[in-house]
Amino acid sequence: MLALTSLFMSHFRSHLRADLHLDTRPVAIHGNNGAGKTNILEAVSLFSPGRGLRRASAADMARQPEALGWKLRGVLQSSGQAYEVETSSEGGNARQVKIDNKSASQVALGRIARVVWLVPAMDRLWIEGAEGRRRFLDRIALSFDPDHAEASLSYEKAMRERNRLLKDNVRDAAWYRVLEGQMAETGFRIHQARMDAVARLTAAQAEAETAFPVAQLQLVQAEGDMPASAEALREMLDAGRMRDLTVGRTLVGPHRSDLIGTFLAKGLPAKDCSTGEQKALLVSLILANARALQAQEGAAPILLLDEVAAHLDAGRRAALYDEICALGTQAWMTGTGPELFQELGSRAQHLTVSDRGGTSEVALQ
Repeated sequence: MLALTSLFMSHFRSHLRADLHLDTRPVAIHGNNGAGKTNILEAVSLFSPGRGLRRASAADMARQPEALGWKLRGVLQSSGQAYEVETSSEGGNARQVKIDNKSASQVALGRIARVVWLVPAMDRLWIEGAEGRRRFLDRIALSFDPDHAEASLSYEKAMRERNRLLKDNVRDAAWYRVLEGQMAETGFRIHQARMDAVARLTAAQAEAETAFPVAQLQLVQAEGDMPASAEALREMLDAGRMRDLTVGRTLVGPHRSDLIGTFLAKGLPAKDCSTGEQKALLVSLILANARALQAQEGAAPILLLDEVAAHLDAGRRAALYDEICALGTQAWMTGTGPELFQELGSRAQHLTVSDRGGTSEVALQ
């Protein structure tokens, strides 16, 4: 089982200091709005690669007004082993990671911890721009393959450099060939990882008995189809260079993909569903992600569900808690009051968060 069994926070967001000792059960966190509940979930999200569930800079995570930097420390139980993990930032610098007191990369962190989240900002996933849906799918792909992050960063860097050449109206092909080769190799890897993630989610939804609707997924391109190989993508970038020079940016590649969702039982596009249905479809995908990871890794990921009950009726809320417990996942959930978690009872450990003069205080019930 994968679980975070201790969490120490120092000068992180609204938390001056907190030291929590937990077991592997789900964690239900309640308190008033603004008390610091989501900050705990953000801290847990940083035990995985990336910028966390808010996608904030390291400087923005430091407690104000001190701005001294911050530190998180915890014990991760993973694959029958206990890992001491520390991540921190000083002076707004990029966060550092240590595993068992040794410096480590974020990719290495991704190999021992899988963390999946659903936050209120994602409730508009189906009705906003394609960028948010790509980011959502990339996070899922990253949960299956920690190397996905490196491929994405390499692609973005090469594309920025190519776009700079295009904006400067550079026409010498020699300047483009290396960049387009890098974009083709990493771009095709990104596309394959996304397609694999869609296939895994589809299979996990089809195989499960769940109270949540099935979301049919399709990965599409803004123009045409993604090439069938890295070499074909390189050729497409080469052939489209003159057109790209006209507009000053790259018009083909995985950065032009979009994730289309459909409420399968109704045949209704997710963007046209009610707010409650859109939330239920998102929950369905997060649970499918967890089930697929359990099949791959032998253990479900840590789930972070911020204000998850906001658009769920009592029946679906109880069904969600039953599925979480059946999965054996350590889900960290927030809500404004304890009544939102009463269906969990002793199956979860309960935390209360309160605000004392701008400082969050956490108590284990």
